[in-house]
Amino acid sequence: MDQLRTIEGNIARLTDTLLADYGLGRHIDRIEPFSQPDRDVIIDLLGKLKRLLFPGYFRDPSYRVYDMRHSLCVLMEDVAYHLGQQIAIALREGATVGAERAQILDAQAQELTVQFLDRLPEVRALLETDLQAAFDGDPAAKSMDEIIIAYPGLQAIMVNRIAHVLFELEVPLIPRIMTEHAHSRTGIDIHPGATIGRYFFIDHGTGIVVGETTVIGDYVKIYQGVTLGALSTRGGQSLRGKRRHPTIEDRVTIYSGASVLGGDTIIGHDAVIGGNAFITSSIAPGTRVSVKSQELEMKPGKVNW
Repeated sequence: MDQLRTIEGNIARLTDTLLADYGLGRHIDRIEPFSQPDRDVIIDLLGKLKRLLFPGYFRDPSYRVYDMRHSLCVLMEDVAYHLGQQIAIALREGATVGAERAQILDAQAQELTVQFLDRLPEVRALLETDLQAAFDGDPAAKSMDEIIIAYPGLQAIMVNRIAHVLFELEVPLIPRIMTEHAHSRTGIDIHPGATIGRYFFIDHGTGIVVGETTVIGDYVKIYQGVTLGALSTRGGQSLRGKRRHPTIEDRVTIYSGASVLGGDTIIGHDAVIGGNAFITSSIAPGTRVSVKSQELEMKPGKVNW
C-alpha cells in the first residue's frame, strides 16, 4: 500500500511534467489529433486486393458466391470504398481542411481510386511473369500453386507491384505502409518507388533491400541479403528526388550478400554478380564478378567424444 500511495501521489506531478515537455514546440509535441490512414484497414485492403489478383487462391469464406461477376462486383465495391476513404485521408496529410477543400480532396481520392483499379490487369500481367520466373528459376518449386500460396518473394513482389502503382499516382503514405507491412512479413524491403521490369525473381529473399530510385530490368534474379542501395545518404533531404540507387539491366543475376550502390552505378545486361561482392561502379554487360581474396583457414581442434 505504501508503494501504491507513492505512485498515486506522483501521478499529478508526472502528468504536469509531460504536459510541460509537450510545450517545447518540436514536431513530436503535436497535441491536436492527427488524421492519418488506418494501417489495419490498409493491411486488410492488401488481403482483398490479393483476392482480386489471384481469384482462385485467396477467398473469403464469408462471401457467398452466386456467380463470379456478382462476387467480384461486391469485392470491387468493398475495395474501392475503403481505398477511396484511405486515400482521401492521406491527401489531407494530417491537416484539418474546410468543407470546400475536403470536397475537392474526396473527389480527387475517388479519381485516384478508379485510376488505380483500372491498372489491376496491368499488375496481374506482371505478376504472371514473376510467377513464371520463380517457377523456372527454382528447382525446389513443385508447382506454381506452391509459389503463389507460400513463397515470400512473390508476396513481396505482389505488394510492391500494387504499391508502385499508387506511388506513381502520387498517393501519399499508403504505398509505404503497404511495402513496410510486406517487409515485416517477409524480410524483403522494396521501396514502392523502385521500378521493376518483367520476370522478376527473388530467391529466398530475407534481408533484401531495394532503394527508392532503383531501376530493375527484365529477367533479373536476386538472392537473399542483396542490397541495391545508395552510395551515401549523408546529404539527407538534399538528396530527395535525385538518383541514388543503381540500375540493373536485363538478365542480371545477383547472388546472396552482394551490395550494389550508387545512382551512377549500372550493372550491364547479362552480368552475374557473385556473393558478397561490394560494387560502387558500373559493370560492363556480360561480366562475371566474384570475390577472390577470401580464404578459409582451418585449424585442428580437440574432439570430445
